[in-house]
Amino acid sequence: MTGRSSHVVSRIMDGNGVASRSVASSLRFRFGMGLPIGKHIVPDKPLPINDELVWDNGTAFPEPCIDRIADTVGKYETLAWLCGGLSFFTGLGLLAVWNDKASKNPFAPKVYPYDNLRVELGGEP
Repeated sequence: MTGRSSHVVSRIMDGNGVASRSVASSLRFRFGMGLPIGKHIVPDKPLPINDELVWDNGTAFPEPCIDRIADTVGKYETLAWLCGGLSFFTGLGLLAVWNDKASKNPFAPKVYPYDNLRVELGGEP
């Protein structure tokens, strides 16, 4: 199998065709397996203030890491969102506890033969 695939690869790479040129150029660039975002730049001077809040992937347009800065939101609005979320999940948990049928019947109901012994337990034949 290996001999067959290497023969196919050698036939593709032979000649001056489009396939051989594209394969050769892609192999030349891909075998290095570098970082997907370019080279890592080692800082040689002090970083600017709040540099950790900017995501810079080497393009001309760095982006902020968080969309909305926490200082623009009032502390009571944040507290209200937190309490609302916690109360929602608390209510969901209490609803699950209230509707838990397995705790009300801890044993599986036993099924007997002959229509669950209907006649033997006093039912109509």
